[in-house]
Amino acid sequence: MIAVIQRTTEASVTIDGEIKAVIGSGLVILLGIEEADNESDLSWLSKKIVNLRIFNDDNGVMNISCRDIEGEILTISQFTLLASTRKGNRPSYINAAKPNIAIPLYKKFLKTIAEENGGRVLSGEFGADMKVKLVNDGPVTILIDTKNRK
Repeated sequence: MIAVIQRTTEASVTIDGEIKAVIGSGLVILLGIEEADNESDLSWLSKKIVNLRIFNDDNGVMNISCRDIEGEILTISQFTLLASTRKGNRPSYINAAKPNIAIPLYKKFLKTIAEENGGRVLSGEFGADMKVKLVNDGPVTILIDTKNRK
C-alpha cells in the first residue's frame, strides 16, 4: 500500500456535484492498494498514520499525532499512486489491485484506521470521480509505502 498523507486545516470531497465528506483539522490520506497488499499492510499502515507526530506542539515542533489532537481523517482511494512511468509517457497501472481485491481492503482500512483514531474517519467513494479540496497545513506531506517498512 502506498499512502500520501497531508496535514490539513480543512478538506472535503465532492462526488457528482454533492459534498460527500468534510473535515476540519486532521489528515487527508490518498491510498493506493497493490495486488500483493494484505491485512498486515493495512494494520501496520493505519497505526503508523494515526501515530505520526506531524502536528505542532506548544513550541511549534512537530511532536503531536492526529490521535493526540483528536483530528479527523479523510481517506480517498487513488489507484494512480501505483502508476509505473518507466516506459513511455502513458502511465501503466498494472500493479494496482483489481476491485475484487482493492475494495475489501479499502473498506477494512477505513474500519481499522477509524478504530485507531477514535472513529473520526470519513472517506470518498471507491472508484468514483472525486473532487478533493484541502488546505495543506505547513505544507506537510508524507509518503509511506508498506513495502519499505522492514
